Amino acid sequence: MQLDYLKRRQFIALLGSAAVARPLMARAQQPRIPVVGVIRTTSSDDAPTLMIPFMQGLRGEGFVEGQNVTIDFRAAENVYDRLPIIVADLVAKHVDVIVTTGAVSATVAAKAATSTIPIVFVIGSDPIENGLVKSLNRPEGNVTGVMLTSGELIAKRLQMLQEIVPGAGTFGFLVNPNNPNALREETRLRAVASGLGLALVVVSAAADSELEDAFSALVRSRIGGFVYSSDVFFQSRAPRLVELAARHRLPGMYTRQDAVAAGGLVAYGSRPVDTYRTAGIYAGRILKGAKPADLPVQQPTHFQLFLNLKTAKALGLEVPTSILLRADEVIE
Repeated sequence: MQLDYLKRRQFIALLGSAAVARPLMARAQQPRIPVVGVIRTTSSDDAPTLMIPFMQGLRGEGFVEGQNVTIDFRAAENVYDRLPIIVADLVAKHVDVIVTTGAVSATVAAKAATSTIPIVFVIGSDPIENGLVKSLNRPEGNVTGVMLTSGELIAKRLQMLQEIVPGAGTFGFLVNPNNPNALREETRLRAVASGLGLALVVVSAAADSELEDAFSALVRSRIGGFVYSSDVFFQSRAPRLVELAARHRLPGMYTRQDAVAAGGLVAYGSRPVDTYRTAGIYAGRILKGAKPADLPVQQPTHFQLFLNLKTAKALGLEVPTSILLRADEVIE
């Protein structure tokens, strides 16, 4: 009888321990919420505009922030020395994907810091030339992403600006000397300008305080108009560029629609909304198990032309029919 009593007590105790263990095990078995680290090389001012399509892309792959994915957003505020520190922190936190946006320097820093965490970039330069991928179709390694532009786009911008200002023989080119692609883009555009019989004046600016002097240099060179490199610094300073161009009466070719809406003469480029949505899709696919090496680098297939006829009139320019017919949107 004593033995039966002891057995009953052991059985009851076992049931009790199992009842306690079950909720502990259930909690332990809950899946970890993945974390996507997003690095923006400029400020976070334009983050909502760009992150909304990114989130849409993620959602299309089944990931919703606050439910089954966490976004860890960082902005370097144009201080490129911060990038290795930001990347190191994300790597130490073992994020599941790193998304780099803006200047190519963020992607370079991320690739240097990890060969295991997948990296998805959104950049305006050639990832092969920058040593980020082996090829566009088969990136290899842990890096893939989306290009905002193509190598020929800067040349097309200059060609179209020449059509709008046909009497000009000299054009300006704004570059950011901190961008590793600055010299490469300058070399490419000088060759294009030479082929068109144009002279090219190159001026540098890497901070807000340098933009005024840069435009003064362009005015002294008597340029007929200006373009700028595919650098996120200039893209984020479009309203300031428009202001300076209006003050000095300089025709400018911009990269995005918002510059033309603010009074810029003309803009030609891809749709950032589509690009960031694709980056979100890629991040979502990687979270579901896809490897960056199997995701080809995406390039824009559609470019848009925006024109401000009010600005053209103020500058005394008559926009040719060839440009008007190509424009996706005209402000009159």
